[in-house]
Amino acid sequence: MSESYDFLFKFLVIGSAGTGKSCLLHHFIENKFKADSSHTIGVEFGSRVVNVGGRSVKLQIWDTAGQELQVRSVTRSYYRGAAGALLVYDITSRETYNALTNWLTDARTLASPNIIILLAGNKKDLEDDREVNFLEASRFAQENELIFLETSALTGENVEEAFLKCAKSILAKIEIGELDPERVGSGIQYGDVSLRRLNRQHQQQRHPNCSC
Repeated sequence: MSESYDFLFKFLVIGSAGTGKSCLLHHFIENKFKADSSHTIGVEFGSRVVNVGGRSVKLQIWDTAGQELQVRSVTRSYYRGAAGALLVYDITSRETYNALTNWLTDARTLASPNIIILLAGNKKDLEDDREVNFLEASRFAQENELIFLETSALTGENVEEAFLKCAKSILAKIEIGELDPERVGSGIQYGDVSLRRLNRQHQQQRHPNCSC
């Protein structure tokens, strides 16, 4: 039997190699830590249906390789039509934090211009080895209009919240008309046909002279 949902959102997990992107995805999908994680080559994929603000939403999540450079040309195509992204750095690695601006530029250039991005400072369980403090990252997130959380793929802290916060923000923009699931490349699809009809009625009420 096929699973039913109101919306489908295309998500990305991006950031430098070794930040724990695959572990975050695995913990969110399987609710456990992936102990034997190796570097992703190319792209990994996972999906899960969650309840967001009373709506059933299927998150279709693409985990892109962090090694990039030679792999980057392959993974760039996966940016297209993404509605949301987790931008991940390792709180114990200044190098992964310094690379955030490049990842952010790629996401906003290659994905939807309206992409919702959550900055995730991963490996929160390694507090003693921290190289990037919370306030500094929080300031970066504010300046770049990102949602921000520190996470731990090992303990599961804030893993669920990261994906749900991002999804909730996308849903809010759909409800106020800033995002249109019927626009090609929005990264959003209807799962429920009656919702599509309802959205069209709302569009016509807002724009009575529009032929949409």
